[in-house]
Amino acid sequence: MNGPLYLTVYRRYRELILDGTLPPGTKMPSLRTCARELKLSRTTIESAYLQLAADGYIIAKAQSGYYVTDIGEKRKKEENAPQRETPAYRFDFASSGADRESFRFDLWRRYMKSALRQDSRLLSYGEPQGEPDFRQVLSVYVRERRNILCSPDSIVVGAGVQNLLQILCPLIKDRETVSFPTPSFVQGSTVFSDFDFQIQYRNKNAHVIYVSPAHMTKWGEIMPVKRRLELIHHADAQGSLIIEDDFENEFVYLQKPTPSLYSLAGGENVVYIGSFSKLLLPSIRLSFMILPPPLLEAYRKKAAFYNQTASKAEQIALCQFIRDGHLTSQTRKLKRLYSQKLKTLQKDIKSVFGENCPLRTGAAGTSLALTLPFSGSSSELKEKAEQCGLALSFLKEKEQETTVVLSCSSMPSEDFLPALKLLYSLCRD
Repeated sequence: MNGPLYLTVYRRYRELILDGTLPPGTKMPSLRTCARELKLSRTTIESAYLQLAADGYIIAKAQSGYYVTDIGEKRKKEENAPQRETPAYRFDFASSGADRESFRFDLWRRYMKSALRQDSRLLSYGEPQGEPDFRQVLSVYVRERRNILCSPDSIVVGAGVQNLLQILCPLIKDRETVSFPTPSFVQGSTVFSDFDFQIQYRNKNAHVIYVSPAHMTKWGEIMPVKRRLELIHHADAQGSLIIEDDFENEFVYLQKPTPSLYSLAGGENVVYIGSFSKLLLPSIRLSFMILPPPLLEAYRKKAAFYNQTASKAEQIALCQFIRDGHLTSQTRKLKRLYSQKLKTLQKDIKSVFGENCPLRTGAAGTSLALTLPFSGSSSELKEKAEQCGLALSFLKEKEQETTVVLSCSSMPSEDFLPALKLLYSLCRD
């Protein structure tokens, strides 16, 4: 027998369950019976059964014994189910990921290796609120970049925006309605829906108003300062809470950066959310939120019941990465890169679709919207495009129009022209 005896017993019964010899609902032999039949100790059999139960193969019923679950049948169904292949796209206008050449993987690896060498620090669980030195750096970062004055103690770090919303929702459960600018942000609305909030759109009288001022539309329109002030005053009068998701605030090209809602409101009644997915990589799951005093107090009462969700090693790495000035230089590089890529994309669109093509652009972001000369439905065009290796994202506004949102962030500039020519040919077929 290889390995501990209990594992041999475990593997034997696991095989019998998976091949159907022991069908779902079958009662397992008692510990005493099994030990006698296999000529092993009762302790060995009990260890095997506990491992089988932990892995979902059997279940214990009080005063009755162990019974086989349906895990074997489920696995067979999964194995026999037809596997849907993920399409391999030649051109991807739908992805909002990072530009392959924009990120220095070698540099980031260096900082991650340095973080992983801090053995003693990594042996312990991190603070639920986030690493103290990382929150200190973040407080300086938002002051310099967004003119936000806040204490490190008012910052909560999480593994992505969704995770932060899962922390936030229980703190505002006394509110009933939440309004989003459009139905497109399903990741956010899903979290609120799970916490029994009523989801609304463009309702300034909702109890919670969720906005992305630097990303009001998918093609990069920015909320003007006047409108920001009006929203703050209205929310204050109504007693509404504003959640400011400052997505893509770094990529403002055609105007001066606009103050954040949080700074304009003086930190009152606004939750600020920031993320690094567009500046670094989507796979580096580090986001943060700044809580106003009442919610911070509510969070602290619950903090002991939370675990740290964001990678401790990534927090340590990014903390030093920011301190050494690399995030600042990365932001400058990306701003130049995406500004140029957008200009190239606009030029190529006009060369393929004509100078008067219905094109919508904003002052920021990495995408634009193009209304196509296509008489069919968007689903029809999407299917045709996928068959040709072209990934598209559609804007749902008017039934008579087919509008695509073209992202330039992850696609190489040299692919713009052949991808647009393919799209044009599909529209004309």
